[in-house]
Amino acid sequence: MTTPNEGGCSAIDLSFIIPCLDESLGLKSVLEDCHTGGQLSGLRYEIIVADNGSTDGSQLIAQQLQARVIPVALRGYGAALRAGIQASMGAFIMMGDGDGTYCFREAPRFLQKLQQGDDLVIGNRFQGSIAKGAMPFLHRYLGNPVLSGLGRMFFGIRIGDFHCGLRAFRKEAIEQLGLSCPGMEFASEMVIKASLKQLRIAEVPTSLRPDHPHRRPHLRTWRDGWRHLRFMLSFSPKYAFLALAITLLTVSLGAVISYATDLKPFTGPNTLMIASFAFMTALVLTSDYITTRILFEQLYVYRGSSRLGRFFKWLGTYAGTNRLFQLSGLLVLASAGVLLPFATNGAISISSKPSNLLIFTSSSLAMLGLFCYLTGAKLSTFMAISASKNS
Repeated sequence: MTTPNEGGCSAIDLSFIIPCLDESLGLKSVLEDCHTGGQLSGLRYEIIVADNGSTDGSQLIAQQLQARVIPVALRGYGAALRAGIQASMGAFIMMGDGDGTYCFREAPRFLQKLQQGDDLVIGNRFQGSIAKGAMPFLHRYLGNPVLSGLGRMFFGIRIGDFHCGLRAFRKEAIEQLGLSCPGMEFASEMVIKASLKQLRIAEVPTSLRPDHPHRRPHLRTWRDGWRHLRFMLSFSPKYAFLALAITLLTVSLGAVISYATDLKPFTGPNTLMIASFAFMTALVLTSDYITTRILFEQLYVYRGSSRLGRFFKWLGTYAGTNRLFQLSGLLVLASAGVLLPFATNGAISISSKPSNLLIFTSSSLAMLGLFCYLTGAKLSTFMAISASKNS
């Protein structure tokens, strides 16, 4: 029997969740498609409209079409969907916008993937069809391709349409991800955390239709694009920290070589100041990368370099940080030792190139020592907090 939820019936297999903020122009057709998709799926289903404070009568339309309205005080696409997921009763959930751009009649294709063992199924509009005027030029040829490409590069996710809003998933699998983003970046958060938790992700071709010509769009191209990118970087320490650290180390090394070999125009002592600044910044970024990576390895399955992992293990970052503190002390002593013989006989001159290179070497060793100390201190704090939470 394929009927919508009636009278709070608990035997629900499928929940449709529609985030809603003043969607009266397209909501009727969306809910009708949900009923059709639910009936075609052969499952008992319910429809939940997670309302974000509509003032255009969207709630009444939803009730008239047998949908359950969940009021959500916290504004935002992600906030509405999280509330809908929490209130849902189905083992399977299908989500999509309330503006009529997605077709919920395609539900059986998504559900077939879930029934075959996938945890998250995402629509791919580029493999399906995009009606004329359904996607703005910037979104179609810049925003979506760039962000989807970065998602594949950062996280190794084989998804062609990273931000398609028509999705189906197992409720039990998604609930373990701890989704928290209130805004549009919720779409990225779901995919990224599902990948880090090694859930099975699949995609199916889907269609995209134009929304109502008089509807006011909720998506803000540059603001929401930046929020997606910011979230991606926050979950990718390799690209947020390590890539820039390597670049700055290269700049530092190049500046030192230029100064030492009289390569014009980088021949003055200011070149060593640039090298020192780049080296110091690279060490700060590397320290942040190490501590962030260790944190991710505690929470998720981190797909980083195995060689770096072995190096971190040698440093003792997984079981303690004594080796980092020991290295810090040795490096500081080495820094002082480089200068000591010259300082005692007054041989150091700020106008001498060998002396300047010697000072740079000494300060670099001191910075490395500080790097080891700060990294060890941060990891010690993190481990102490983790231990107290687990006790």
